[in-house]
Amino acid sequence: MFRNEIKKTLVLSVPIVVSQLGQMLMSVVDNIMVGKVGTEALAAASIANAIFTLIMVIGFGLTMAVTPLTAIAYGAGKDKECGVILRQGILVNLFFGILLCGATLVFSECIQYLNQPDEIVGPASIYMKVLGLSMLPLMLFQSYRQFAEGVSFLKPAMIITLLANIVNILANWIFIYGNLGVAPLGLTGAGIATISSRTFMAVTLMIVIKKSSRMKRFDPTLNYRKIDFPMMRRLLAIGIPAGFQYFFEVSAFAASSVMIGWMGTIELAAHQIALNLASISFMVAMGISSAATIRVSNAVGRKDIYGTRMAGFSAALLCAVFMAMAGVVFILFRFFLPSLYISEKNVIDISASLLVIVAFFQVSDGTQAVGLGILRGMTDMKIPTLITLAAYWLMGLPSGYFMAFKLDMGIYGVWYGLLISLTASGLFMMIRFNAKSKKKVYIP
Repeated sequence: MFRNEIKKTLVLSVPIVVSQLGQMLMSVVDNIMVGKVGTEALAAASIANAIFTLIMVIGFGLTMAVTPLTAIAYGAGKDKECGVILRQGILVNLFFGILLCGATLVFSECIQYLNQPDEIVGPASIYMKVLGLSMLPLMLFQSYRQFAEGVSFLKPAMIITLLANIVNILANWIFIYGNLGVAPLGLTGAGIATISSRTFMAVTLMIVIKKSSRMKRFDPTLNYRKIDFPMMRRLLAIGIPAGFQYFFEVSAFAASSVMIGWMGTIELAAHQIALNLASISFMVAMGISSAATIRVSNAVGRKDIYGTRMAGFSAALLCAVFMAMAGVVFILFRFFLPSLYISEKNVIDISASLLVIVAFFQVSDGTQAVGLGILRGMTDMKIPTLITLAAYWLMGLPSGYFMAFKLDMGIYGVWYGLLISLTASGLFMMIRFNAKSKKKVYIP
């Protein structure tokens, strides 16, 4: 029985994981192509991405509400309600997308106050402004993608994301290095490429879902009959805490980037490489987490407590096994992988040492990602949000600062703090799921 549960989660996970990796590949390609410009450009990308990601994940969290509500309605056989969730979700997400775009423009001016190397402040600020303009197409794409995941219509988003990588590479080649008559724009060119690829993804997925005969039963059109405030409240009741969950986690990583920026450009570049590589395996964990959200939500819609528990624990086991294997890969190829980004030996050596720490927190990282997903599938949001706050900001980040600057462990102290955060978060998420799923499965 447990093997069958893992198989169901795995089958559902594959297209989501490929889609997640496709999005991550765009970031990896951006870093590799920017790295060819030089260490300063890569360091500027590091600090700008750290701050922008802090804003972007709030948007991601808001869009995440669409999946469990859609999957619960789908599991309960309420097809038309799925379309209502999509339409109201688009309104909510685009409204917040505008706010987050404005926030990006404001915070791009704050980089100069973060005590970063002078040579990276200007390029990082401009790059972040350009990234901010990509928030609206990103929020639109996420709205449709989360809806499609909720009704298990997974392949289109996967294919579109893979095609978007081609768009991104071509746009990077044109705008970063200056080709086809365009002046070389360096790091700013990478931002323009990001806007291009995200716009392609949003428009294409919207058209595919609207035209699909399979999706007609859910009425995924933009024919608004009314503004459904009760549905919006349900979306926000899940989306706002989810946004804070991601904010607390990513803000801790952003704070670590700032602290490492105090140490110098070389350390910051090494940090960016290690973080980027760790994000690859994390995208797989996020894919499994999304599949787990769908399966748990479907079970909630059926009012199936046993199915809820089996779906959650099988996903956690599947993710733990994969992340353990990823840790082995990071250790074995710890010198080779950083060399794909940059050729400077000092940066490669530090990155290689960081990848050993990355290897040790893989299982914890995967467990906390799945833990959030399965609890979100039960629409359990408040306690997991407090867990993320405590794990990252009360435990991990202060520990990292203490080890880095009081115990003179430097960049490694910061990363040991991240290890503490992820381990605490993963442990408490699973304890929460075990206790919550025994008592009841409910719909808000």
